[in-house]
Amino acid sequence: MRFGLFGTGYWAEQTQGAALVAHPEAELVGVWGRDPAKAAALASRLGARPYADADALIADVDAIAVALPPDVQAPIAERAARAGRHLLLDKPLALSTADADRVVDAVAETGVASVVFFTGRFDPDVAQSLEQACAAGGWSSARVTMYASIFAQGGPYSESAWRKVHGGLWDIGPHALSRLLPVLGPVTEVTSLAGAHATSHVLARHESGAVSVLMLTLDAPPTALLFEYQLHGEAGVLDLPGGSGDPVACFGRAIDELLTQARHPGEDGPAHPCDVRFAREVVSVLEAAQLSQQEGRTVAVR
Repeated sequence: MRFGLFGTGYWAEQTQGAALVAHPEAELVGVWGRDPAKAAALASRLGARPYADADALIADVDAIAVALPPDVQAPIAERAARAGRHLLLDKPLALSTADADRVVDAVAETGVASVVFFTGRFDPDVAQSLEQACAAGGWSSARVTMYASIFAQGGPYSESAWRKVHGGLWDIGPHALSRLLPVLGPVTEVTSLAGAHATSHVLARHESGAVSVLMLTLDAPPTALLFEYQLHGEAGVLDLPGGSGDPVACFGRAIDELLTQARHPGEDGPAHPCDVRFAREVVSVLEAAQLSQQEGRTVAVR
């Protein structure tokens, strides 16, 4: 399958680009970025062609892989889907439910395959633990703590403008929700408060009656880094694994799963569990949490 890579940053090169180049059933055709010089440099390093026009790259490939800020990703994904190109996207899908809906509608209308890369969901240990948790059932609550610190000078994301503006809620919140939603079910309402160190404290009620608590930041003190995913219920307390820490291998599995979806549409049961519809569900929870912080009230998820 011929892929176009959209994005020129650290994640585009070190994860998506590396996995695409290494994959035996993928051909990296070209690279597009908002900075043509960076696109040319990355394309040269990956053995691909630089593109100055995003739609020209869409026209030359079968699928797109995107490593761009979500507000840039969404319109490109919509155009690619309407052109009949399969989508291998990053999280979050968009920064608003309205933008996410446009991508979902384009995919539904054209029938292209879509996979959104929630990294942990493509890690075998995490996937197995979620399957076991779903089979056990009876979970009444969950707590996720993701205290990261990414803005230190020289770090790969230290200059990420969208992460500085939207913080842990939008950057790592999708990872938390991608683990909780399959086990606890859809979220119906959220209450969220902004705390010290740009931390989002999110209280979510699920359709199942379960309640989850998420504590999310990208700007924790270096002495207070913590990543925990815990379920509570009739089966006791279950600590979910964080994952292998090998995003290239995980992205390789995402490529495998997109290929399967694209080559056998409708033959292997339901749509991919991390398709654009699931990603839209995640966006709707994040948007409600953001509104809750802004207006100081509980917000229903739509």
